[in-house]
Amino acid sequence: MKRIYVVGTADTKGEELAYLAACIETAGGCVMRVDVGTREPATAVDINAGTVAACHPEGVGAVLACDDRGKAVEAMGIAFSRFVIERQDIAGVIGVGGGGGTSIITAGMRELRLGLPKIMVSTLASGDVAPYVDVSDIVMMPSVTDMVGLNRLSRVILHNAAQAITAMVNRPAELTASKPALGLTMFGVTTPAVTAMVERLRSDYDCLVFHATGTGGRTMEKLADSGLVSGVLDITTTEVCDLLLGGVLPATPDRLGAIARTGLPYVGSVGALDMVNFWAPETVPERYAGRLFYRHNPNVTLMRTTSAECAQIGHWIGERLNLCYGPVRFLIPEKGVSDLDIEGGAFFDPQADVALFRALEATVKPTAARRIVRLPFHINDPQFAEAAVAAYRDIANP
Repeated sequence: MKRIYVVGTADTKGEELAYLAACIETAGGCVMRVDVGTREPATAVDINAGTVAACHPEGVGAVLACDDRGKAVEAMGIAFSRFVIERQDIAGVIGVGGGGGTSIITAGMRELRLGLPKIMVSTLASGDVAPYVDVSDIVMMPSVTDMVGLNRLSRVILHNAAQAITAMVNRPAELTASKPALGLTMFGVTTPAVTAMVERLRSDYDCLVFHATGTGGRTMEKLADSGLVSGVLDITTTEVCDLLLGGVLPATPDRLGAIARTGLPYVGSVGALDMVNFWAPETVPERYAGRLFYRHNPNVTLMRTTSAECAQIGHWIGERLNLCYGPVRFLIPEKGVSDLDIEGGAFFDPQADVALFRALEATVKPTAARRIVRLPFHINDPQFAEAAVAAYRDIANP
């Protein structure tokens, strides 16, 4: 039986946890009360903190025997993250907490697939919630008052949260789309390429385009890990530049990890690997003084990657591609990788491009499933879009 997991630190938020669970049961939900506190609980639970803490890679003691509260909270977050991915009966998760509880519970929520209902009732929900939500679909609900026992307002807030999570679980969305979903990455300087690909694919696929700003790539890979896309056209891998060179829109070191884990059909390319992103000119690190820059707008400054940096980037991507066991086609547009990297453009640098292409070809280990393909086009040429679509159709329908 699938259950709604009601999660909180039962040592400090026991009254709220019990009330929330009771509201969900009254609304028709089946609950599982989970304690993620680090001290003796103040209310009955179905899964105690020791059971959750045992999921920590270093065992229960790493969580519950820790005298430093900050370290204990961090350790419990790790344990809860591992706990939730092992459970097979989660219909939805709702948490209630202050700063520590929010950190612990959302760490686990972020590991769950997109689309699974997740609500966090938190004292922090009216502020900057980016660290807690990240690229997940967690609903952050302000508790309004602090949580030191129930009051007339907190009862209403928790009742509303209970109604919301119960409705989400009992009335799931009906997926009417009959077409498989594809993930595509795009930047302003690769818009013509990706737009042309979408036009050629949309009759057969539901095309989900992600802006390659760090969160965009991570969101796309989260969808891949969650089984919500059937393949990827990763034309714009520019986030790797920011990861390796200190830009402000970086990928994480797990970029391409979802492709390796899932074996999804993958067509990639070198879109916007000619640039690193910074904010206004004064934010550019001093070590880059004297470099070639392009002012995209008053708040965004682009820096051209050098030949040495392009070789580093190509090697990094190649090593990640070597971990992918599914069908892979990585396309090299020989005449340029962005709107700026074109003859007469601000970032036109054939030598840097050659360094990038050669590093990729020297690093990637070709197999029957994994190939690099050179194309005598610019990335935004219509012929490149046609070739990318043909490559995807070839590996998706062998």
